[in-house]
Amino acid sequence: MVHEMIDGTYRQTNLPNESPEYLAKREELRLAEIELLNMRERVAALRRGLPKGATIQDYEFLEGPTSLDDGDAPIKNVRLSELFTAPDRSLVIYHFMYGKKQTTPCPMCTAWIDGYNGVAQHIAQNVDLAIVAAADPSTLRAHARSRGWDKLRLLGAGDSTFKYDLGSEDASGHQDSTISVFTRDQDGTLRHFYSGHPWLADDIKERGIDELIPVWNMLDLTPQGRGKFYASLEYGTKVQGVQAARG
Repeated sequence: MVHEMIDGTYRQTNLPNESPEYLAKREELRLAEIELLNMRERVAALRRGLPKGATIQDYEFLEGPTSLDDGDAPIKNVRLSELFTAPDRSLVIYHFMYGKKQTTPCPMCTAWIDGYNGVAQHIAQNVDLAIVAAADPSTLRAHARSRGWDKLRLLGAGDSTFKYDLGSEDASGHQDSTISVFTRDQDGTLRHFYSGHPWLADDIKERGIDELIPVWNMLDLTPQGRGKFYASLEYGTKVQGVQAARG
């Protein structure tokens, strides 16, 4: 019965007792999900179709040892161009809200980066990925150790204008979450391809890059929806479901 069209409804389960009302609404939802899929494909195609972006300078970052287990020294300088590991690969950089006016790590950014660390080996098959923060390398790496970020390239922005130029930092040092994509021409020219921010408009200040984290998508599957959930650095005793399941 699953994946069969029965009485005008494309069935999603083999449950025999689903009510006609439920099946009708589930079919309406299925059609809306197809519309959403097609819209996502359209947005992705529009993004891929962007013309060549602005040329950019070869920004310089600060980087510690490859392994977090090896301490924080020596710190070396690394250029944006050196983050590309092969020709014809894009470079994705997540701007971490940490450092300068952001004196504590952003919980939402931390949740995003937790996820990136988990899928970093998959992402690396196609693109290069790095995390850039305004915080100095030792401070950034200390937080990374506490989160277990052992598969990510972690960089300090140092004295560069990288974060300001890409819109993740203002002139006073206030930070914002941003994701940026860069390309490198065959002659070595570095270009900005795309940046996404939470702010899409004056009345859309937090939802612009929701798709970067699966947490929202998972919550959206439930009848309770997102509710008042917001990421935290420490959930403590609030993690009731996992504790109950393990007990």
